[in-house]
Amino acid sequence: MKPNRRIFTVLAASALAAGLAAPSLAAELEAIESAGSVKIGMLVDFPPFGIQDTSGKPDGYDADVAKALADYLGVTPEIVPVTGPNRIPYLLSGQVDVLVASLGITEERAQKVDFSTPYAGISIAVYGDSTLEVTEASGLDGQSIAVARASTQDTGVSEVAPEGTDIRRFDDDASAVQALMSGQVKLIGASNVVMSQIAGATGDRFDKKFDLSSQVQGIAVAPGSDALLEKINGFVGEARSDGTLDEIHEKWLGEPLPDFVKNAE
Repeated sequence: MKPNRRIFTVLAASALAAGLAAPSLAAELEAIESAGSVKIGMLVDFPPFGIQDTSGKPDGYDADVAKALADYLGVTPEIVPVTGPNRIPYLLSGQVDVLVASLGITEERAQKVDFSTPYAGISIAVYGDSTLEVTEASGLDGQSIAVARASTQDTGVSEVAPEGTDIRRFDDDASAVQALMSGQVKLIGASNVVMSQIAGATGDRFDKKFDLSSQVQGIAVAPGSDALLEKINGFVGEARSDGTLDEIHEKWLGEPLPDFVKNAE
């Protein structure tokens, strides 16, 4: 091995051992405006936030938000499909300028990327037969409720359900939904995403009873993209207030943007 290569290898190994990461590539607003386009990373396997239409093009809630953001910036959107594991690496390596990719805002992620004010959110709630009057956890007493085993909704229901609740745990959301639709149970603990998928087939047969938890999602940029982030926050604020996000949310999830998103900072 040549000396210079040996030195490089040792330094690289030392940096890796120290947990040092390559610096992220900040996206410059002026460069985006000059190019006339913005590269936006988006999931395409997380309905209804990210899907592919019949022609294979990105579609869904996030696609509509991405297009509205690009229009606000005065540029053309270039949507780049990403996955859950690679979406942040794509951003930090400069392969995309922005992520509109159903990225929940957490402390851990906020150490890697900079988030906008929330533009969307996922809530976990108790849903059930619309003829059933249940408005709080105490109303679960004597009722049967389906949940996906070991899920967030399982935890949420288990924490608030009184002793007389019959919690029925299934292997996944699909099985829990089937139990609800077949009448095996009258209630279910589920996300608004799951319930939006069955609303089209069931109409107003089921409704929300009460909330359990929620998580907001933000548009993400690489650290140092300050001017771009400021512009994005301007977009989110305007889209919240002028009804743009309400309209997109209604289109894909069957209800206006939730208050826990509208009121989040």
